[in-house]
Amino acid sequence: MEKLELLKSIGKNIKNIREKKGLTQVDLVGKMNGDIDTTNISRIESGRTNATLYTLYRISQALEVTLEELVKHESPTI
Repeated sequence: MEKLELLKSIGKNIKNIREKKGLTQVDLVGKMNGDIDTTNISRIESGRTNATLYTLYRISQALEVTLEELVKHESPTI
């Protein structure tokens, strides 16, 4: 698995979960109590940055999901 593929997959998971919960990126940042801004969330969701484990943990807590759910990656079937 390529790094970029993994980053995009995790970012897509975050965005999908956030949108299913009816949250904007600004709402997510608010639930994370600052120390991150919407541009960072945007970069994470688009797979353009490699978030730290701690940041992913904070996102999972803010979205009220497990870290495992946030980072799950299903390889495409052939």
